[in-house]
Amino acid sequence: MAAIDDLPHLLSTYGYWVVGGIITLESMGLPLPGEATLIAAAIYAGSTQQLNIWLVIAAAAIGAILGDNIGYSVGREIGYRLLLRYGHYLQLTDARIKLGQYLFSRHGGKIVFLGRFVVLLRALATFLAGVNRMSWPRFLLCNAAGAMLWAALYGGAAYYFGHTLEHVTKLAAFGLTAVAVIAVVISLIVARRRETELEEIAERALPGPLPTPRQRAS
Repeated sequence: MAAIDDLPHLLSTYGYWVVGGIITLESMGLPLPGEATLIAAAIYAGSTQQLNIWLVIAAAAIGAILGDNIGYSVGREIGYRLLLRYGHYLQLTDARIKLGQYLFSRHGGKIVFLGRFVVLLRALATFLAGVNRMSWPRFLLCNAAGAMLWAALYGGAAYYFGHTLEHVTKLAAFGLTAVAVIAVVISLIVARRRETELEEIAERALPGPLPTPRQRAS
């Protein structure tokens, strides 16, 4: 894995391919500095003029969309099977899996769109979208919108404000992650207290036993 300090050299040598490639791999769930790569590429474009900022933004957006769709496909093809087989190790009962399906069916678009802006949620949101069989056109629309806005906001800001914004952007990213973690914890506490009620609502919306992977595929 390339260190952050190697990014200027990689950008000067491989240009847009580095931006798209690293962000694709990060969006698939690999621990790579996708956001830092976008910021570094935008700053490099602004200070050297060797890269076009619009192509940097396009490479970042395409990489994010491509990586997210791979994560979605993995979740759709094998994620549900893994939940049924190993979910009990995480205390994921059938009722809780069904509750997750119900909640994601109601708020999946928001999760996919907003997840792009929070490091900890990016790969997880797209994987869960696949696991819960979110329709691909809807997923693609929400995912592409989030990816393009993310790339334009971070890339454009870093390009126009340069190194001054680099530290602010890192703080903002940390702040968003902290807020997301707090929100998740609060949501889990609320859901835990209302778990029985929510499971009953989910059961009414999705009656019957959980389908087998073969039934879902048919």
